[in-house]
Amino acid sequence: MSEKLSGSDAFNYAYENFTDTVYRVAAHNTSNISDAEDITQDVFVKLLEKTRSFKNPEHLKAWLIRVTVNLCHSLYRSSKRQTELDGNIVAPENGELKVIEYVKALPENYRNAIYLHYYEGYSAGEIAEILGSKQNTVLSWLKRGRELLKSQIGGFDDE
Repeated sequence: MSEKLSGSDAFNYAYENFTDTVYRVAAHNTSNISDAEDITQDVFVKLLEKTRSFKNPEHLKAWLIRVTVNLCHSLYRSSKRQTELDGNIVAPENGELKVIEYVKALPENYRNAIYLHYYEGYSAGEIAEILGSKQNTVLSWLKRGRELLKSQIGGFDDE
């Protein structure tokens, strides 16, 4: 699909194709499942209220991710919560945390860059556009995020 999307067409397309992505980004940036669900719902309400059109599905997806990150950031600011592990996540029997839990504990910029690159498959340039930053800044966040993860988890390959 390469045509412009607007109104109910954009909403229907986004809901059918990007709900899981929006939820995963929200879950990655909040401390519990109910906040992630609320953020997901709020993102789609904002999409319903949006009057301009999107150039293509990737433009729509990038907009959804940006709105999701912004709403998560607003939730964090308004509640003054610290990022913590969700009480519903059970650690593996061997007591080691999963890599995603280490990623969730990173500072926000590193966390979002790592998540969007490794879990959603975006390039540094695409992440820069989504997060409203410069590509070199995103590359720095990725490098520093990997370094922090490496020091916390132990040796692993950068890719």
